[in-house]
This record gives sequence, C-alpha cells and structure tokens, in this order.
Amino acid sequence: MTVIDAHQHVWDPIRAPYDWLGPAMAPIDRAMGFADARPALRAAGVTATVLVQAADNDADTDHMLATAATHPEVVAVVAWVPLDAPGRARTRLAALRRDPHVVGVRALVHEDPDPDRILRPDVGQGLALLAEAGMTFDYVTSSPAALAHVPELAARHPELRLVIDHLGKPPVGGGAAERAAWRRLIAAAARHPGVHAKVSGLYSSSGPLGAWTAEQVRPFVEDALELFGPRRLMYGGDWPVSLLAGGYERTWEACRKLLAPLDPDDRAAVLGGTAARFYRINAGLLDAARDSAV
Repeated sequence: MTVIDAHQHVWDPIRAPYDWLGPAMAPIDRAMGFADARPALRAAGVTATVLVQAADNDADTDHMLATAATHPEVVAVVAWVPLDAPGRARTRLAALRRDPHVVGVRALVHEDPDPDRILRPDVGQGLALLAEAGMTFDYVTSSPAALAHVPELAARHPELRLVIDHLGKPPVGGGAAERAAWRRLIAAAARHPGVHAKVSGLYSSSGPLGAWTAEQVRPFVEDALELFGPRRLMYGGDWPVSLLAGGYERTWEACRKLLAPLDPDDRAAVLGGTAARFYRINAGLLDAARDSAV
C-alpha cells in the first residue's frame, strides 16, 4: 500500500514571512524542513507527502517547490495564489503549472477579519480560475461555522474539486450539542460529490492542543466515514503542527487505530488512494517516491 500524507508543511521564516508564527508556537517557531520530518514519516511507513501552503505569499510557495525539487518523497504541492486578484492569480497559475508538483491552491481565508471573504465576487473569480485550470482548492477553517460556506461554494463552482482541511475543525473534547452542530454542517457539505475532506489536525478544540485522545476523535472520524465514504477522505499528519499536539507518531497511531475497522481497500483509500486521485498526483513522481522508500 502506498501511504500518502496529504497534509504536511515546511517553512522557513528567513525565506518567507509567516505572520502567525511567534513564541506562542514554540518549539516550531523556527525553520521546519523536510529533513526534520523524514524520520517520523519513515517510521510510520509514509511513502509520499503533499506539501500545503503555510503563508499567503509567493515566497512560501517557492520554498515548498524548492523542497519538492530535492526530496522525492514530496509528490505534490498545494500552492498560494491571490484569489482576490484574478489577473495576478491567472499569471501566477500559468507559471506554477509548469511544475508537475503543483496540484492545487490554498489561502489562509480563516485568518481574514471578514468571515465571508470566501464568498466575495473577486474571490469567486479566482476560484473559477482554479476550476478552469483543473487545480484543487484546500478550504481551511478556524471553526465549524465556516463549514456553512461549503455548500454555496460547491453550488457556485460545481467543477471545482474542494477538500475541507482537518474535517472543518470539529469540537474534539466538546459536548454532544457541539458535535451535533458540526455534523449538520459537515453533512450539508458532504452532499456535494466534488467535496472531499482530510482526516487531519484533529486536536482538542479548547485548552492545550495535545489534550485529546483517540476515543474523543473517534466519533468525528466515524461521522466523516459515514457522510463522505472512504473514497472522499484522505489522511494528513499535519506535521509540524502535530508536534504541538503530542507528536507525529501519536497522530499516526491514532489514525491507524480509528481506521482499523475498515476493509483493506477502504483503508488504502483513506491512507493514499483518495489523495492520489483527488490531487491527480503525477504517476512518475509517485514512482520516484516509492523508489526512494525502498
């Protein structure tokens, strides 16, 4: 089985600005490179990874592409383009698509003071460009409430392949009412067949990130499996943020435990098959990643 970690970051504050990094993020408030992640990835049996943007600037994307060029395990890059500036976005996309690693786009829309930014007409033009170019869109949220936008986005852009990062930040460790509210929102999103989701970043919703257990996460993973099915879900280890939540090994082992009841084909879909298909990962890059893992 080819295991693809569909959500990993690298960053370097010397090469690109990351406004959200700071002392509160210690010990990851520093350059975090692929070489730092490799031991944990190999111990988990991860064959390939998808690098996902961590800042709304070209320098972060350029850093990811430089990492991909020197590490065969990196088979895909989710870049950044200015979705609210369609002219600039079109030009940047044209340049990025020359690199076979580039499969999609993400923007830190959850940090914008306007909670409805993603629905603005200028951003809509940018999303239409992604659909036209065959690029995916990673939708990141800071709370379940932002999931309410997904059905509207899917209706406006039916050709756009959209993936919800971290299952839309469910209330892990919260109460029954909070879970029910999240489930209603994620269920509405899952009714659109082009919408996928990542089983990633499932940390405590309040207090320390590491104050979670696999049993607290279980109901949200079970809901996601019921609503999306394994072939619309993909595993993501969320390194290096996962280091703040108990470490990559803990995240990986919890995911393996929660997926254990699935039959082998369904488990293989969540752990790699869905990501390969959704992101349309280049077959040659996947072969190179498998060769490097031998």
